[in-house]
Amino acid sequence: DHEWVRTEADGSVIIGVTDHAQHQLGELVYVELPDAGRKVARGDAMAVVESTKAASDVYAPLAGVVVEANPALASQPELVNNDPYGEGWLLRLHPDSATDLAALKDSTAYTQLLAAGD
Repeated sequence: DHEWVRTEADGSVIIGVTDHAQHQLGELVYVELPDAGRKVARGDAMAVVESTKAASDVYAPLAGVVVEANPALASQPELVNNDPYGEGWLLRLHPDSATDLAALKDSTAYTQLLAAGD
């Protein structure tokens, strides 16, 4: 999958879609995000991004509880295209397990995966 995860100082994680994913999706026109307090399992569809091309699910890379969704995306979904690793983040999650974080690919492994043909 093409989500990124950044660990925050408080133990929560910020989740978004990668630059590769936003390029594949095209210009986003709508983002549907989960409410705070929602419990997600790893692999669950947790959000929907809709572009001029299609609507796509965004899957939870980790199990946990949604702490916050990015409120700016309701009126500015294009932030995901313009700044996917910054202002275009999707949600903040409190993960169930720190060991799940260790199982995720780092940016080097993800880049190698893309180079190998995804």
